[in-house]
Amino acid sequence: MKATKIILVGAGAVGTSFLYSAINQGLAAKYGIIDKFEGPRDGNVLDLEDAIVPSVKKYEVFAANYEDAKDADIVVVTAGRPQLPGETRLEMVKENSLIMKDIAQKIKASGFKGITIIASNPVDVLTYVYLKETGFDHKKVIGSGTILDTSRLKQLLSKKTGVSTNNIEAYVIGEHGDSSLVNYSTFKIAGLPFSKFEEKAKVNAENYEKELEEPVYRKAYKIIERKRATFYGIGACLAQIVRTIQEDANIILPLGVYLENKYNVSDVVIGVPAVLGAKGIKEVIELELNEKEKSKFQNSVNIVKDTIKSVM
Repeated sequence: MKATKIILVGAGAVGTSFLYSAINQGLAAKYGIIDKFEGPRDGNVLDLEDAIVPSVKKYEVFAANYEDAKDADIVVVTAGRPQLPGETRLEMVKENSLIMKDIAQKIKASGFKGITIIASNPVDVLTYVYLKETGFDHKKVIGSGTILDTSRLKQLLSKKTGVSTNNIEAYVIGEHGDSSLVNYSTFKIAGLPFSKFEEKAKVNAENYEKELEEPVYRKAYKIIERKRATFYGIGACLAQIVRTIQEDANIILPLGVYLENKYNVSDVVIGVPAVLGAKGIKEVIELELNEKEKSKFQNSVNIVKDTIKSVM
């Protein structure tokens, strides 16, 4: 694994959770932190220097500015105000789109040529805003998409079936938000159709929306009601994305990608499975959806597109 320089924009709970996870996995040699608030930025630099015993893997954490992005391999953007209790991700869009436009202009001006990963919410809309504002290759601009949602789905299915998440093939797709859906009709466990596990899981085609979809998209609200923000899960997911890029692993992950003539839609960023490697998105995987799932996916696309129009 080559030495990597990562620039983080936004030193809040999500960004620092990502850095903590990345540092403990030894993902980079240099981590630069950009944040408009110098005190928390500098405090996090000092704190993250102590994240692991230095002898495990040498690394540097430093207070960065946008010029430092010029020779970075990866920029991770988590900046923006957090989601408030009871608020949907889409309701945050006006304020955070202005923040994202400013960040995009500064990253582009730095001469950055690497891969951008975005987790600021609403992530599908803000990834699109960043992409259009910079004009970067869409294969190198990646939203966190539904990677966290899918992780939550697999955890839930694991609890219901007693099978490891490693053996579960299931995805949450669409908006990272309330209109997301699952590809229930093509779920598999160890290569077998999920129908063989329905009785044990007490899940079927009649109740899966209540038993699976709703608990997955509502989980963030439960966390926010209790501790005001979600950050450990998405931090770990961002580290997984970075590792997949570094290792050119060609792993299929449910990410926020720009679609052009895929799933019968174009000109939108939304969560779908995609092959990820060292140069970014290699291929979009088109799942086989039944008519109900196609309709729900199109509805999710329409919601994201309408929100994009409101800020573009």
